[in-house]
Amino acid sequence: MTEQSESRKPLGWTYGGQALIEGVLMRGPHVAAVAVRHPDGAIQVQTQSLGQLYTGPLSRVPFLRGLPMLWDSLGLGMKALFYSAEVAGKAEDPNFSLQGAAGIGTGLVSLLLGLGLFMVLPSFVAGLLIPDTQALLFNLVEGMIRLALLVGYMAAVGQMAEIKRVFAYHGAEHKTINAHEAGAPLTVAGVRPFTTAHPRCGTAFLLLVVLISILVFAPLGKPPLLIRLASRLLLIPVIAGIAYELLRFTGKHASHPLVRAIIAPNLALQRLTTREPDDAMLEVALAALNAVLEGEAALSR
Repeated sequence: MTEQSESRKPLGWTYGGQALIEGVLMRGPHVAAVAVRHPDGAIQVQTQSLGQLYTGPLSRVPFLRGLPMLWDSLGLGMKALFYSAEVAGKAEDPNFSLQGAAGIGTGLVSLLLGLGLFMVLPSFVAGLLIPDTQALLFNLVEGMIRLALLVGYMAAVGQMAEIKRVFAYHGAEHKTINAHEAGAPLTVAGVRPFTTAHPRCGTAFLLLVVLISILVFAPLGKPPLLIRLASRLLLIPVIAGIAYELLRFTGKHASHPLVRAIIAPNLALQRLTTREPDDAMLEVALAALNAVLEGEAALSR
């Protein structure tokens, strides 16, 4: 780990990130860092140890190691998002906080809305459209409705000014990781030429989850609505595990022509969730990644 970090060799899937409100989360195998641009112009950076979440025994078991990715998105990612919102919110209201009950409540409401929109609604609508005797067609239609909602949601929220800035930070995150994996200088000038697309993007993960869910749910037929919804929720870890393995594989072999063809829809979908960042956004992404690299190097000494 130390030699690779110091020599700047690409480390593949071990580095990832997430766009925040005026900030970026970067994650390595042992350390995560959040960098947020304060309204006064300064960049605030927080780092934390990830313990054994990404390096423990579970991380070496195929199809189970995708579970930490769910935790990454729902736990670490939500915490970082709340922190970035607080930095912006406290500039207008010193008492603004998303800690404690406020944060838990906001997270639960967001989770329930997501499950309702992308899990319950597609299954309910498909059940109304397709008769019980055509189970295979039902699962296909359910998946297509889910995919349409996902793409439509991304396209719609991407029109909001605030979300456009978040998507630009998403582009900054991708450019910075792409530059690091290519061994380019970690400077604004060194990062700027790289693409805003990345084969291991969370957007690609969501697309894979939708497509794999069609295959996983198809053998179940069309049970009654409540049983159907329960099965969808219970099988989320299975689908996430399969999606992670595919994302990991395609990320490692993204230069192969066949793999490039396979991941083309993933990269195309990222056009909805990324924008070209300005130099100030690249500075924030670089601050987050450098904090992770320094933390990883310190742990390896």
